Amino acid sequence: MPGMIESFIEAMGRGGIQPSGVKSCGCMADLVPLHQIAEVTRLLDAPYVNSFGSTETGSGPATAGLIAPGTVAKNLSKVQSSYCEVRLVDADDQEVPDGEPGELAIRGPSLFSGYWQAPEVNARDFRGGWFHMGDMFVRNPDGTLDFVDRRKYLIKSGGENIYPAEIERVLLADARIAEAVVVRTPDARWGEVPVVFVVPAVDNLLEEDVLACCRGRIAGYKMPKNVRLVTDADLPRSTTGKIKRHELEAKLKKPEAV
Repeated sequence: MPGMIESFIEAMGRGGIQPSGVKSCGCMADLVPLHQIAEVTRLLDAPYVNSFGSTETGSGPATAGLIAPGTVAKNLSKVQSSYCEVRLVDADDQEVPDGEPGELAIRGPSLFSGYWQAPEVNARDFRGGWFHMGDMFVRNPDGTLDFVDRRKYLIKSGGENIYPAEIERVLLADARIAEAVVVRTPDARWGEVPVVFVVPAVDNLLEEDVLACCRGRIAGYKMPKNVRLVTDADLPRSTTGKIKRHELEAKLKKPEAV
């Protein structure tokens, strides 16, 4: 998981570990800072598998890309695997044009046959003969795919859709930021607005520095309306390392939130 990588890099440095025989490394979530990818691949002397998939899909639908050891990639655009078919669709299951977010729908020989004793869920997720993953992507003109965010966690601000991962990727590209998590909070004017919890990688990071990372890189309505500087221990995680966003949302409602 993304939250493990910085600790992994530090542990390798402290122990002077010289690994051998590692063929590749990777992380299924798409929120790993590019400088961390460069460092961990350099330490392992192994390429990074720039992939996307899920347990349900078997082998990932986008696993054809590799990042060479020690390389700071320009982006994490995915290359579709050749064995499956992929569509990006809107809420009416119509394909979206290039450059617009759409839910990834897949079919292929490695796809699972359905959820156990869940006919209603299967009818919804396998509608039209395609498995709808719940993950939003954008297709680029060259055919590569950019992960946007999970469809279920969407911030609707003033009628506009904001995907937290888009903001988080911009922030994580800055070496001064070790972790960034965007959540939603109610707003009287806009309905909902984004707030970001940031774990600094340096001692002198300011809230204004965080906002400056975003200016000119994302649309104005996507700018975080508040920045909370926290420690990694302040971020609630599941047993698999995923951030519990709903618990961070709850912190925002408390007068003495971190």
